[in-house]
Amino acid sequence: MNLPLLLNRRSALGLAAAVALPGCGFALRKPPNYPFQTIYLAMAPRSELRAVVRRSLEFNSKLRVLGETEDMQTADVILEVPGELREKVVMGLNAAGQVREFTLRTRLRFRLRTPQGRELIPQTELLAEREIGFAETAALAKAEEEALLYRDMQQDLLQQMLRRLAAVRDLSGAEQLPTR
Repeated sequence: MNLPLLLNRRSALGLAAAVALPGCGFALRKPPNYPFQTIYLAMAPRSELRAVVRRSLEFNSKLRVLGETEDMQTADVILEVPGELREKVVMGLNAAGQVREFTLRTRLRFRLRTPQGRELIPQTELLAEREIGFAETAALAKAEEEALLYRDMQQDLLQQMLRRLAAVRDLSGAEQLPTR
């Protein structure tokens, strides 16, 4: 086959796909558009989770994150995140009774309210699970894999929470978000 002809066909197919994708509704995920300008984080002041939540809220948005106690009443909304709970459950044993498989779980609870106390998102718990095999011969590597899985689950739950925050529409009180 002729190389210039093949390149022209590939170019034509690429151009056709680029033209067709926007027409079918495909679009890259955009940063969330929050219906509020300021948010107060009611979390432990020096926690790692607070730093991760703050970074995620400020990334690609015009949202201003407040953190001092005197700023709570000036915020549009207050995000309460009591923390995350990590669990490690034995799921499988071998014939000798040694652990071969774990299930890792991360639970994240949060609530969004106005400074006046009106709930925009009631107490919600998000859950992520991952399975991990275990071998005594690779204990150090498995510990690192476990830490990576916990970080991945935390990021997944954080993205779910941010999407729910972006879905809040009416801060005036006429409409509330349904719970799941």
